[in-house]
Amino acid sequence: MDKSRGNTNINIDNSRNVNVNRRNTVVRSSPVRYTRPPYRYGGYGFYCHRPYYYHPYRPFYWGPVWHPWGYFVTTMVTTAIVVSIVNDSGQQEEYHYDDGNYYIKTDKGYEVVQAPVGATVNNIPESAEQVQVGDTYNYYYGGAYYDKSAEGYTVVPATAGTIVPALPEGGEEVKVGEQTYVKFGDTYYQPVQVDGKDMYEIAEVKEETS
Repeated sequence: MDKSRGNTNINIDNSRNVNVNRRNTVVRSSPVRYTRPPYRYGGYGFYCHRPYYYHPYRPFYWGPVWHPWGYFVTTMVTTAIVVSIVNDSGQQEEYHYDDGNYYIKTDKGYEVVQAPVGATVNNIPESAEQVQVGDTYNYYYGGAYYDKSAEGYTVVPATAGTIVPALPEGGEEVKVGEQTYVKFGDTYYQPVQVDGKDMYEIAEVKEETS
């Protein structure tokens, strides 16, 4: 893939609010049965396969070609392709994709947003990592999850139980009783430790019935 950048006049507005698309934060149920009891608080159960292990949320930087949500450019790179999807309302949405970044057009330029669920691209960055989802695998990059098929790489919702090594900007630490999670929209990530490394597991949150 051509790594040259065609954009000039790059602006980063650090005062911009990072908007998390809640449609992208729907969590699919874990395909593996839980053997650990959930952490219960406020009428909800937070289900995870691994034990809770707190470590501070430090957003990860995927390198110079990756841009966090909310990053803004006045002109689009020449290597970008147009990706269209149909949203839940049946309306077509158009994005520009380049090197793992998804942009929407605004009145003043282009803004990086979360990877839209349903978008299919031919290539994703080589630094994308495989993450296990039950007996299968997704590819993970910049907070997005991809299924690989003959058509390419399709953005899919997160699956509960998936463990990822790092999280991007846009999340917030939230206290749930005595535990602290990182929350993106409606998705809760539980801090865990795997082989001595700090990681995150996607929690499955279920309303508990008495």
